[in-house]
Amino acid sequence: MPLIPLAITLLIGITLCYVAVCAASPFGDCRKCHGMGHKLKADRKGRLKRGKDCRRCHATGKRIRLGRWLYNRFARIYRAGTDTPTSGVTR
Repeated sequence: MPLIPLAITLLIGITLCYVAVCAASPFGDCRKCHGMGHKLKADRKGRLKRGKDCRRCHATGKRIRLGRWLYNRFARIYRAGTDTPTSGVTR
């Protein structure tokens, strides 16, 4: 029985830490190019050369974190649902 409150506390702590990371640094390194913006390729002699630009991050080397993406989506839906349209008629 005492393991359940400990597990819940641990999950809440991990979640809050991830929220803090997403708030402090909303962008992380691209998983495909490892933050370089391009893939490395080797020529015939084995020397590394710059390859093509990364299509996933569009050569920026950064990607938006999942938590920040979810927050942006929630905020956009909330703003779209609560905005009151203004009419062009003034009295």
